Amino acid sequence: MATLYVSPHPDDFRSLLALIAAEFSPSPRPRIVTEDPPAALKARSRPALVLAAAGDGDSVLSGASAVAWYLAVQGKRAGVDPKQQSQVWQWLSFADNELTPVSCAVVFPLMRSSRAELMRVLKVLDQALAPRTYLVGESVTLADVAVAAAVLLPFKYVRALEPSDRKAVTNVTRWFTTCVNQPQFLKVLGEVALCEKVGPVTAAPKTEAQLKKEAKKKEKLEKFQQKKEMEAKKKTQPPAEAREKTTFYQFNVISALPDAYSPQYVEAAWYSWWEKQGFFKPEYGRESISKPNPRGIFMMCIPPPNVTGSLHLGHALTNAIQDCLTRWHRMRGETTLWNPGCDHAGIATQVVVEKKLKRERGLSRHDLGRENFIQEVWKWKNEKGDRIYHQLKKLGSSLDWDRACFTMDQKLSYAVQEAFIRMHDEGVIYRSKRLVNWSCTLNSAISDIEVDKKELSGRTLLPVPGYKEKVEFGVLVSAAEQMILEVIVATTRIETMLGDTAVAVHPADPRYQHLKGKMVLHPFCERKMPIVFDDFVDMNFGTGAVKITPAHDHNDYEVGERHNLAFINILDENGLLINVPPPFLGMKRFEARTAVLQALKDRGQFKEIKDNPMVVPVCSRSKDIVEPLLKPQWYVNCRDMGKQAADVVREGRLKIIPEHHLKTWFNWMDNIRDWCISRQLWWGHRIPAYFVTVNDPAVKPGEDMDGHYWVSGRSEEEAKEKAAKRFNVSVDKISLRQDEDVLDTWFSSGIFPFSIFGWPNEDLSVFYPGTLLETGHDILFFWVARMVMMGLKLTGKLPFKEVYLHAVVRDAHGRKMSKSLGNVIDPLDVIAGISLEGLHAQLIDSNLDPVEVEKAKQGQKSDYPSGIPECGTDALRFALCAYTSQGRDINLDVNRILGYRYFCNKLWNAVKFAMKTLGDKFVPSEKAQLSGEESVSDRWILSRLCAAVALCDVGFKAYDFPAITTAVYNFWLYELCDVYLVGTALVSEVCRQTLYTCLDAGLRLLSPIMPFVTEELYQRLPRRKPATDPPSVCVTPYPDTAEFCWNSEEVDRDMEFIMTVVKTVRSLRADYNLTKTRADCYLQCIDAATVALVQKYSLQIQTLSYSQAVIPLTSNQPVPEGCAVAIASDRCTVNLMLKGLIDVEKEVTKLMTKKGDLEKQMEKLREKLAKNDYKEKVPAKVQEQDAEKLRQSQTELEKVKEAIENFRKMM
Repeated sequence: MATLYVSPHPDDFRSLLALIAAEFSPSPRPRIVTEDPPAALKARSRPALVLAAAGDGDSVLSGASAVAWYLAVQGKRAGVDPKQQSQVWQWLSFADNELTPVSCAVVFPLMRSSRAELMRVLKVLDQALAPRTYLVGESVTLADVAVAAAVLLPFKYVRALEPSDRKAVTNVTRWFTTCVNQPQFLKVLGEVALCEKVGPVTAAPKTEAQLKKEAKKKEKLEKFQQKKEMEAKKKTQPPAEAREKTTFYQFNVISALPDAYSPQYVEAAWYSWWEKQGFFKPEYGRESISKPNPRGIFMMCIPPPNVTGSLHLGHALTNAIQDCLTRWHRMRGETTLWNPGCDHAGIATQVVVEKKLKRERGLSRHDLGRENFIQEVWKWKNEKGDRIYHQLKKLGSSLDWDRACFTMDQKLSYAVQEAFIRMHDEGVIYRSKRLVNWSCTLNSAISDIEVDKKELSGRTLLPVPGYKEKVEFGVLVSAAEQMILEVIVATTRIETMLGDTAVAVHPADPRYQHLKGKMVLHPFCERKMPIVFDDFVDMNFGTGAVKITPAHDHNDYEVGERHNLAFINILDENGLLINVPPPFLGMKRFEARTAVLQALKDRGQFKEIKDNPMVVPVCSRSKDIVEPLLKPQWYVNCRDMGKQAADVVREGRLKIIPEHHLKTWFNWMDNIRDWCISRQLWWGHRIPAYFVTVNDPAVKPGEDMDGHYWVSGRSEEEAKEKAAKRFNVSVDKISLRQDEDVLDTWFSSGIFPFSIFGWPNEDLSVFYPGTLLETGHDILFFWVARMVMMGLKLTGKLPFKEVYLHAVVRDAHGRKMSKSLGNVIDPLDVIAGISLEGLHAQLIDSNLDPVEVEKAKQGQKSDYPSGIPECGTDALRFALCAYTSQGRDINLDVNRILGYRYFCNKLWNAVKFAMKTLGDKFVPSEKAQLSGEESVSDRWILSRLCAAVALCDVGFKAYDFPAITTAVYNFWLYELCDVYLVGTALVSEVCRQTLYTCLDAGLRLLSPIMPFVTEELYQRLPRRKPATDPPSVCVTPYPDTAEFCWNSEEVDRDMEFIMTVVKTVRSLRADYNLTKTRADCYLQCIDAATVALVQKYSLQIQTLSYSQAVIPLTSNQPVPEGCAVAIASDRCTVNLMLKGLIDVEKEVTKLMTKKGDLEKQMEKLREKLAKNDYKEKVPAKVQEQDAEKLRQSQTELEKVKEAIENFRKMM
């Protein structure tokens, strides 16, 4: 059995790390010993793990990281594959180097800036955890154990991390709580209580408040200065409008790079240049698109947005992801087509134009007639319909606009007609009378996706179009149906009682067994109705007896079918009552609700009314209450098509990503219902079906319901010939009436992937099937499934090979985007910025009622008190991709988008600085390669570049966009800018070539996500081969691992150690407020190898840590007195010389005051605890808090005494 030697101290996070990791390891677990390991084992430090009884050095592991890693591997908690193992190791390093120093320092009272440093590091962690439950993968790994152990002290002690601080890092708090409540954590730590109340005020509250005040003042002053500087720069900067008028070559060659990054300036002209150069066309750089490309083809069609629509953040997310993928494939040399298109949006467009007609001319569509109304719609489309295309261009979408399609174009309309006729001739499309979702306001059936489910908790008054007063919903009315004995039924729609044809009870309900075979009498029309026994009845709902209205309820419809009941329709298309006795005949449906209730009361048959939680179906277009209505409609038989669609996924021919959507897919496809494709509209594809009347007495007249009397045709002549053949009469005896209805918009969308290429008349071989379909998971069934079904049915091929479904965008609070909440944001407002007043003005222009407008205004005022700042397209795209974690909704915070605008500014300044360093005469080598003369800094930054290239390659292939953004962000910000540019003297030719390689490849890596700023900066770089290199970064090869193959684990490992030392020195400097003063740094190393490593990187350490001198010491060499000490790692201790740099006496005086105050507070607390009635009178929770306060004060007092002792040694 192995033996684990750990520290007995309860707060030794290194030992805790090993102990928790041990709990995850398989049995038998190591024996725990809280003593120093025997000297013979040569264990350098605790924790130490002895794997064998003998003193063999190979069987002893020392140090928290080594021990924990070994135990985690044993317990399968170190990652399931090399990628995850690498991520776990990175988090282990993060815990050791970033978190541990600040976590320890923050409880030390001297170090005033430590909490700010801790919050900075925790916010980095918070961002990483935003889309995740755990740091790596879907379960606890060593990454979680290490980081949780590192933040344990701050979460336990108020002084370190107050409740208000925890609110700023909610993801970290949520994750930490999840971790420490795992059984393995609980066994080692016990219950970890997060402090809920700030501890007692200590000696220097005034000083701290003053410091905060001064910091605030300084921050305001800096912001003011920055604003003034920006205004001054804007005056000297060429405006965006002027820039748009210049040619590419003029602004590329003549104008210098402006001093500051401005999104408006950068994004003004590049898109039109890209378009003019033809970069977005698959033909670019190719002799013929039909000629095979060895690199392959990438084809994707856009989910066609509604012609009436304007962009929202959901569109922005869709297009950011799609454009990133398209640009990446294009840069990989593939023949790339992203095909744009727009949907005619039948209902939405008709409603918009009808409202416009009513508002401007006081006319309805019926006043104009069908043909004239359709002309008005086309006129509106030609004037307003391309707005969405302009918005997509603002987002940088690299679509081939010459191939843009509109679903009502002649080519696509022909394909729609052909699809209907083929499927009708085959019997897949048929005529039937069934219940549909009916909007009385629109006078049309609507699809399920156009029905909003409004949840009510009880009695609620809702506005309904056409009614002055609000209508009551969310109540359950009980009333009696008469017979020899009375049966009380319950209903939420009392007006539909007029169409009842039965009463249903559950077969197992003992209350109604005596009623088998009985009839009841309808209260209003003397209709005898059977009592039927059906399993669908819920015995616990109401009285257990429910009225059955087969013609006006989906469940009742099925009951009616099963029991052969009468179907009595009591509503016309306008919502007026028909087929009912007076006085209800002709009443509006909700006026009848009140009248029926009153009539029941008058007859003495009303029993009770009570609140009832329910879901009310509301038309998303008209806000009308949707009615189930029996209508003859056209249906698609989906049974065989649905089975095919399920089978292609089961067989792996179609891949759906993320895989958790498979359950939904199979559930829909395996239980699919037939699809109603009729819509009672004028705008859309008119159904090419004709009702046949045969002018021959030998042929029986047909009914609308009878599919035998319907034929379809590409023209009336073709339909007549089909009809004549079917009824065996001459053509002259046939009269036809074309169906007035149009097809569901989803029908034309379902064939979009091949109709855009001219099916059935043109060759589809080049771009069909497509490669990928990317869209939101909310239309998986409505669009994706139908494309798959219709593609297989009509072409025999899948329309695409993969489906990637992104998440739904929510606001920063996790709420669904809703106009009434005021949180629906136009991406263009994020790009250009907008004032709070501007946001309010948009609400006033919307169709919200005044109450909702005020509510939305309050929401906007709360979320955007100063409006939305200008963020730019690149920052918005980067933020959306960074948020896109597979399978999770996206809580989008505009402030985070602004953070990525600052990243753009960092890029801008870095390239500007680098270009100045390279000089005007710099000539890059023809190929990126190692010369063999690179310094360790050069080798390291090139190794980090290669790592970023590899991560981006894996990320794009796996649709892991956060991995891509993180890799590029970390390379540019934390490695190139923060380390290489700062810590390297860029004087040699090799350094300059290395810097150029990083800039060139770094911009190419970032280009698919941030196309504008990367193009602007890339154009400033000299070319390796000016005569032959591509003219734009967007058609330049994307960096790949074959070219960038200079990874060096040794250099990475060495530099990781060096950066740990640097961060430790920086942390000490911050703790002692050494802002400008350089101090000597003595690095005490554990062995000669570490001394050699420190000497090798001494210049980097000196530069990056802002030290006066870096002096490596062996473990035997003494450290001069007057140093502050911090442990960088188990190999190195940092000693920062403070003697002579700070006023020691002044610091000691402050600490003595603090010590006295702490002792007084502890004395008062002890007196309180010692009172006789304390335990009886004081609540248990308060007693726990008092005990915790005393313990914290004791810990703080010990730290103060230790600090005083350290300072006195310097005196």
